[in-house]
Amino acid sequence: MKYLIGTLLLLATLPAAPAFAQTACTPGTYAAPDGDFVVLVKSPAVAAPGLRYLFRDGRRGATTDTGVPLTCGTDDVAVGGKRWAPIAFRETQATFDSVGTKMTGVLIEPPGAPDAKRPLVVMVHGSERTSPIGGVYGYAMAAQGISVFVYDKRGTGGSDGEYTQNFELLGEDAANALGQARGMAAGRYGRAGFFGGSQGGWVAPLAATRTKADFVAIGFGLVASPIEEDREQMVSEVRGAGLGQDAEALVGRLSDATGKLLLSGFAEGYAELDAVRAEMAGQPWAAKIAGEHSGAIAHMSNDALRRVGRARFDNLELIWNYDALAALKKLEAPLLWVLAGEDREAPIETTRGALLGLAKTGKPVDVYLFPQTDHGMWEFTTDTSGERQVTRITDGYLKLLADWIKRDVRGTYGRAERLTPR
Repeated sequence: MKYLIGTLLLLATLPAAPAFAQTACTPGTYAAPDGDFVVLVKSPAVAAPGLRYLFRDGRRGATTDTGVPLTCGTDDVAVGGKRWAPIAFRETQATFDSVGTKMTGVLIEPPGAPDAKRPLVVMVHGSERTSPIGGVYGYAMAAQGISVFVYDKRGTGGSDGEYTQNFELLGEDAANALGQARGMAAGRYGRAGFFGGSQGGWVAPLAATRTKADFVAIGFGLVASPIEEDREQMVSEVRGAGLGQDAEALVGRLSDATGKLLLSGFAEGYAELDAVRAEMAGQPWAAKIAGEHSGAIAHMSNDALRRVGRARFDNLELIWNYDALAALKKLEAPLLWVLAGEDREAPIETTRGALLGLAKTGKPVDVYLFPQTDHGMWEFTTDTSGERQVTRITDGYLKLLADWIKRDVRGTYGRAERLTPR
């Protein structure tokens, strides 16, 4: 998971296809009589008056795309020739304090009479710098009968403070967001907890150890440190290139060297890095190895790394050796973890093993895997150069999240495979 790229940002930046003429769409969430829905939101990547859309089954695009599967009316949309009516959510703006910083959020509640059994979920962001308020995920969850609190992470959107990737501080923010949401929805919710995607997989479980949470749901996160993530990405790269165990061992040593640099504030690790560089010099594939940070570090001179390495790679207070498994061992709330089977940003091998190990000890852990999906639960095609082009969020993912939070998991969810016993 690129530290500066999150799934919500990806949704906002996918290019729009050529436009065709139709009635301008109105932002909102529209539901079919059978509970299906589509979310329409403004996006900087879609020229006005176009909107980004997301269906419950994961189809996504822009209303200006050729062949878009909906037609906009003045106060509704038509899908397959049938009218889908707007959902009248109750949305309440909020500000709250977290570690001396003013944070901004919004509570989205489904329409209808107050329901003291309705789940309440706080959406814990990934690493994106864009505001999740007004984005598709919050409304997609609320359209499935869940109250949702969405907030801007510190230093982004309407929240004060400096942008950071310090999990400890972000965990405090998420815990305080849940307290704010509980106060706003008092008498109108039952279970309350967190959903975190990508980097939120580090933050949400930690937040649940800081405050009372009834559940934690994670999509495409990691049970590994950022240094381990870097190593696993490089191992995935050499395996994808069809290289052998010698190459895997070499990139492992590269990760050890760059990890030492990062953990020492770029004071130590140069001898180890030079040794690895010497080994890699004769390898034609070495120039293509990237990882999360190691490839870029290896291609900079030692003089440059001493001068600007810390400013370039270590300026966001990331906890490089963060012990994600320790936080999960402390967690008492039920945990859902959804893995992307072909995740290049957050390779799943270590994470899957850690989660299944927790389940064997009796922890309330449910693990699902969607095959042939990349980071963000994206289905994809692969071009002749090996590059992946994302197509849609995999069918069943959004519904699985909501049903699990509502304690109503039943039937199948697209191609999802349950890895833990019931």
